[in-house]
Amino acid sequence: MLKYLFIFFLIIHGLLHLMGFAKAFDSNITQLTKAISKSLGTLWMLATLLFIATAVLFFLNRDSWPVFAIVAILFSQLLIISVWTDAKFGTIANFIILLVAIPSFATIRFNTMPDGEAKAILAKNTAHSTIIISKDMLNGLPAIVQQWLTHSGIVGKPKINTVCLQQKGELMTKPNSGWMQFNANQYFTTAEPAFVWTAKVHLMPLIDLNGRDKFVNGQGGLLIKAAALFTVAKAEPNEKINSATMIRYLAEISWFPTAALNSYIKWEAVDSLSARATMTYKDMTVSGIFHFNGMGDLVAFTADRYLDSDEKAVTEKWVVDITGYKDFNGIRVPYKNKVTWKLKTGDFNWANIELTSLKYNTTLLYQ
Repeated sequence: MLKYLFIFFLIIHGLLHLMGFAKAFDSNITQLTKAISKSLGTLWMLATLLFIATAVLFFLNRDSWPVFAIVAILFSQLLIISVWTDAKFGTIANFIILLVAIPSFATIRFNTMPDGEAKAILAKNTAHSTIIISKDMLNGLPAIVQQWLTHSGIVGKPKINTVCLQQKGELMTKPNSGWMQFNANQYFTTAEPAFVWTAKVHLMPLIDLNGRDKFVNGQGGLLIKAAALFTVAKAEPNEKINSATMIRYLAEISWFPTAALNSYIKWEAVDSLSARATMTYKDMTVSGIFHFNGMGDLVAFTADRYLDSDEKAVTEKWVVDITGYKDFNGIRVPYKNKVTWKLKTGDFNWANIELTSLKYNTTLLYQ
C-alpha cells in the first residue's frame, strides 16, 4: 500500500509542475503571480516528466529510479526558488521524496559490494561440471549419509559447482524483539567452499536494513547497515567469525548435497540416524551433526557455534530444524528451515527461512 501511495505522491507532485508550464503560455494562471518565460516553462514541463518517469521506474523496481528522483528534485527545487512565494511548499514534497530516494540510492551502491564478491567467487567456477555422480562415489560414507544422498536424488546428476538461490523469511535480532521480514540472495561455490549472502530486512515502512554475510578464502565477514547508510554491525575476519561462517556453510550444503562428497568434509557415524561432518579448510576445522529420519530425509543440523565475534564470544548450541522439503532441479532439498540458538536463558528462534529459487551450475546473478 505504501508503495502505491508513494507512486501517487510522485505523480501528483509532478503534475503540479504543469502550472509553471501553463503560466508560461497563459498569463491567466493566477496560482502563480510571477511571470514565467516560455523557455523556463519548458523546464517546468521537464520536471513533470522526470517525476512521472521516477514513478514508473519505482513501480517497475528499477535501480535507476532514485537517480531520476534526485535529478527531478534538483530541477524542481531550482524552479520553486524562482517563484518562491507561490511555490515554496513544494520544497516539503521534494524533501519527502529525497528521504526515500537517498536510502534507495545508497542500497544500490551497497549491493555493488556483495554482487562484486559473488561474481568473483563464481568466476572461479565458470565451467559446468562434467562429473556425473555415481552410486560408487557414495561408498565409504556412513550408511545414513548414503541413504540421504541417494534419497535426495543426486545419483545420476552432475556434480554441483556453483549455487545461486533466493530466500525469504523472518528474522529476530534478540529474543522477543519482534519479527522482521527479509529477502535475500545467496551464492555458493563448492570446489573452493565459499558463499556471499546479501539481504534486505524490512525494519519499518520505507526503512530497511541491508546486510552482507560471507565466507571467502576461509574467512568470514559481516556488515549490516540501516537504510544502507549507517553501520549497525560489522565484523572483520577473525578466528571466531571465520569459524561461525564456516559452520554456516557446512549446514547449508543440504541445499546442494553433492558438496557432501568433497574432500574437505569427512563423515563419521554417530548412530543409525545421525552422522558428524567435519570440515577442514584453510587451516581451520569445524564440525556439526546431521540428523536424519528413517527415510533418509535430513531433519536437523546441530553444532556449537560462536554467537558473536568479539573477544568475549563463546560457543552456543545452534540448531537448524527442517520444516519442509521441495524438489529443485530434480533434487530433494530442505527448503524450509527454523534456526534456533539454545541459550541458557531459553531457546531463541531467530530465523525462519524459505528458499524461493535455487539454481545449480550457473554464474548469473539475480537481478
